[in-house]
Amino acid sequence: MAMVPLPSSLFAWPKVYHGKTAIRVSCFSNSTSEPIEARKPKVFDNLFLSLFRNKMVQETGWDSEKPGYQGLIEVAHRLTVGQDNSKTRDAAVRILKSLFPPLLLELYRMLVAPIHSGKFAALMVARVTALSCQWLMGPCAVNSVDLPNGSSLMSGVFVEKCKYLEESKCVGVCINTCKLPTQTFFKDHMGVPLLMEPNFTDYSCQFKFGILPPQQEVDDALKEPCLEICPSSVRRKEMNHNIPAHKCPKA
Repeated sequence: MAMVPLPSSLFAWPKVYHGKTAIRVSCFSNSTSEPIEARKPKVFDNLFLSLFRNKMVQETGWDSEKPGYQGLIEVAHRLTVGQDNSKTRDAAVRILKSLFPPLLLELYRMLVAPIHSGKFAALMVARVTALSCQWLMGPCAVNSVDLPNGSSLMSGVFVEKCKYLEESKCVGVCINTCKLPTQTFFKDHMGVPLLMEPNFTDYSCQFKFGILPPQQEVDDALKEPCLEICPSSVRRKEMNHNIPAHKCPKA
């Protein structure tokens, strides 16, 4: 695949959002243009939600009676209850893997990830994430991230206010069903390093594709206390896990 000339369409994606400006991004350069428009629900949003929820239900063996996104969040909470956080993360990785044909992931990791020292793959997944995952996270924008060598790359995705975190109201759900397993999934199964930086004050989140995450012992996100409105700590206490109500089920 790497030896075949790539179509120009891969290097000139549709408009993506950067702050309050719409930008057209090529693989290694960008230009700004007109103001953005508010995102409208897309035809496939409900389909993506249903697929993702069904995969979570298969993993947990339980489904919520609530419809739509609220039901999805209840299933996500269920995934964190009654098992170690490491098992929750492993389950979340399996869910993510199940959304893709296995051969596709393997081919991407082997053939696409090495191109241009990983930069091309990071750019690609940033754009696909911004275009296809707003049903889950809310409005988001492709933006620039600083690389360890001092250069920058348009391989970031900034989530303005993460719907998943806002609706779950739980640091543990964010960390153990999203941040850590998503970082693991992209690195181990697509060959693309990823650092996710959730902000538990304003519910924003910065994705940095092409950046290795720090060791968990020094990751500031894992040191965050539970949100005051977190429902998971109450569930854990009711199940006699002897965890104080103020403590979130996280690492």
